[in-house]
Amino acid sequence: MGWLEGNVALITGGGSGIGRGVVEAFLQQGARVGVLERNAERVRDLQQLGPQILPVLGDATSLQDNERAVSETVRAFGRLDILVCCVGIWDYFTSLQDLPKEKLSESFDELFAINVKSYLLSAKAALPELLKSEGNIIFTISNAGFYPAGGGPLYTASKFAVRGLVLQLAYELAPKIRVNGVAPGGTVTDLRGVSALRQDHLSLSSIPNIEDLIRTTNPLQVVCRPEDHAWAYVYLASKERARTVTGTILHTDGGLGVRGLTKVAGLL
Repeated sequence: MGWLEGNVALITGGGSGIGRGVVEAFLQQGARVGVLERNAERVRDLQQLGPQILPVLGDATSLQDNERAVSETVRAFGRLDILVCCVGIWDYFTSLQDLPKEKLSESFDELFAINVKSYLLSAKAALPELLKSEGNIIFTISNAGFYPAGGGPLYTASKFAVRGLVLQLAYELAPKIRVNGVAPGGTVTDLRGVSALRQDHLSLSSIPNIEDLIRTTNPLQVVCRPEDHAWAYVYLASKERARTVTGTILHTDGGLGVRGLTKVAGLL
């Protein structure tokens, strides 16, 4: 019997990357899963995963689309126990010095709308159903929500903001709803950039030597894949196994928090 047997989840941004890894892990563990995804091709691909999944085409930065995803998921599966937010874009290390001043405001608004506002909108839309089920929320943060140089100032600020949302919502929604986060490290995915900076055609997985960069900067020397992070979400989503856990952020970053000053790891 799976850890999430009988549970219903809604996952935003579940069509690719870490979100897709979470979708597959949740299905494997017995959950029925609604997915809010804005890419029509990815929605069609998700439909091939069987009757236990309901992909909904829509934009997580829209309250109406979030509400529609919640209502369609509940209509299909009868309830909602878990909200997971995996939506995000990256700024490709664009520094303050390199940010064009005429694009700074537009870039900020775009990135924060996707990386921060969408999480609030999704939580707001799911809240009535999660109160009924006494469910839980899991937000996706990043190593950039704790340490510098995981992106530029726009991305880093957005992930610190999501970290704050985890703590504030965990306080506000206790004891009915648990709120936690996962902070992945560098992961080889199709993570796109800010369109206002003409980065939306870029893909993290296409950066030259990206695997070597990731491997040599974390103590465990691992190159993370989406499935490496997915089990942290499974644990936090499980009512039986994580019922005492709220306001917590699990780090799946290869040990960046114990990176040394003189070298990356002690046995090197």
